[in-house]
Amino acid sequence: MNNNILVIGIAGGTGSGKTTLMRNLVAQLGDQATVISHDSYYKRHDDLTYEQRCRLNYDEPAAFDTSLMVYHLEQLRRGRAIDCPVYDFTIHNRTDATIHLEPKKVIIVEGILIFENQPLRDLMDIRIFVDTDADVRLCRRIKRDVTKRDRSLESVLMQYLQTVKPMHELYVEPSKRYADIVVPEGGKNVVALDMITGRIQRHLREVEDIQEAEEVCNTNP
Repeated sequence: MNNNILVIGIAGGTGSGKTTLMRNLVAQLGDQATVISHDSYYKRHDDLTYEQRCRLNYDEPAAFDTSLMVYHLEQLRRGRAIDCPVYDFTIHNRTDATIHLEPKKVIIVEGILIFENQPLRDLMDIRIFVDTDADVRLCRRIKRDVTKRDRSLESVLMQYLQTVKPMHELYVEPSKRYADIVVPEGGKNVVALDMITGRIQRHLREVEDIQEAEEVCNTNP
């Protein structure tokens, strides 16, 4: 593995603010960071109709091709590029497209269940759990799914009660114990964001110091 690459995991329930925190970190890191989302690794279901795909449980570990994500993250940590799958939430299925991702100094891994899987979480150097009140998360999910994923209010509420809420209690909430940092209110927590950014910047400076030392050694054998 490339020890110069820092992998940060951001987990938490649906609508907790994971994406906001991730975007704020990327905004500060610029082209030094790349993001890989667990949502991209939902399993493909070409064998099912749209109506059948609508009834699947998308909030349990079995819904994801996590082994592929582990392999891709291992490749990124080794300094190798990957072709990340693309998932379309409007059709509940993976598309034929891929996104080419190059390894960067900082890799941010994001998803509701990324701490539930041990091989995946063991690849992370820093694990952050975003902890937000359930009512706030539900309101955010309704707004997101209706406006961005072409869902009806009724379907969002039904999915939340049937799978999202029970799976959160069964898998997501217990995975909080694996976090190094628990952040209340996600990306809106400025104090936590400053602390995390400071830790990342220290890592980047340490990498630069090591690289400069190696260059000196190579030019002065």
